[in-house]
Amino acid sequence: MSDRARLEALAATVGAFHVTDRAMRGAQDAIERALAAGDVDDVTARAYLDAVQRYFEPYEREAQGQLRHVDRELERLYQLQYNYTAERGVVAKRVEAVRGVLGALAELRAQ
Repeated sequence: MSDRARLEALAATVGAFHVTDRAMRGAQDAIERALAAGDVDDVTARAYLDAVQRYFEPYEREAQGQLRHVDRELERLYQLQYNYTAERGVVAKRVEAVRGVLGALAELRAQ
């Protein structure tokens, strides 16, 4: 894939985002105009790539932070589920034992 094709693909991907930042929106408009005119020079391409990096890097860091938070919460929930499953097993055995005692009591009283 040529650099132009990769730049067009990147511009299309970025263009699919709802961008409200003026600088990024301006860079996107400029690269789209340059690509449509077939006149993308190195300065325009570099300015666009720099704008994309400045705009998207903070979002990537934020998303990584959110992912770490969700992973921690999932780990906590898995541990809770494990603990409750173990506790349920203990309680189920207790219920079974109590039912055995009550069953034996009922048999003795019936005699």
